[in-house]
Amino acid sequence: MKNSLAVALALLITLPTLSFAQAAKKKEKEKAPSPLMQIEDVEGLPRVLLIGDSISIGYTLPVRELLRGKANVHRPNTNCGPTTNGLAHLDEWLDTGGAGKKWDVIHFNWGLHDLKYVKGDTGKLVPVDSEGARQQVPPAEYEKNLRELVDRLQKTGAKLIWRNTTPVPEGADGRVPGDAAKYNAIAAKIMKEKGVPTDDLYTFAKERLAEIQRPANVHFSPEGSQKLAEEIVGVIEKTLAGN
Repeated sequence: MKNSLAVALALLITLPTLSFAQAAKKKEKEKAPSPLMQIEDVEGLPRVLLIGDSISIGYTLPVRELLRGKANVHRPNTNCGPTTNGLAHLDEWLDTGGAGKKWDVIHFNWGLHDLKYVKGDTGKLVPVDSEGARQQVPPAEYEKNLRELVDRLQKTGAKLIWRNTTPVPEGADGRVPGDAAKYNAIAAKIMKEKGVPTDDLYTFAKERLAEIQRPANVHFSPEGSQKLAEEIVGVIEKTLAGN
């Protein structure tokens, strides 16, 4: 009886503590900035635009933090998805942070959403071998779209950096390992023709996938996104310096 009473009292003492800890954690999460939140420019600093899907959403905040005081780092307040989405929305994305403002550097990527398998026009990821499954943007269409997007980006006068597509690991849903390399080869040809340098995040990530990528998933751990950000910042800093 005494033991049961002691256990009950211990639970009564512990529960409020747990509730307080959970509430504090929730409050802290609510305070954390969103990578999709728009920022105000600091006058006198160069303007950098990140365009990309959820991989870029993951590295937006650490890139912004690492370039604090050196550059204003913006991104569209959305997942930029496949090249078809880029063609439809690029003009509005280029107005991110203020219509008509000039960009010094645009660091951009499309790929993981182009090569994924979908059914119909929903854009919803489906198993590769499911009935009616198809790549959202097949290679030939991807090449056509990407050429147009690069042409439009070059008209901004910004220094462009193509960030190639990170690897698809074994077991990732709705995508085929090896397709990232195929799409990257298409992009590499275009960038070479148009004189756009490549931030080779594919090779950078592939060399340390077990350390930075989630298992059987195209996405990266928070620590992995930090590593990607550090690599990206090095490339952006060199570009801003004119190297």
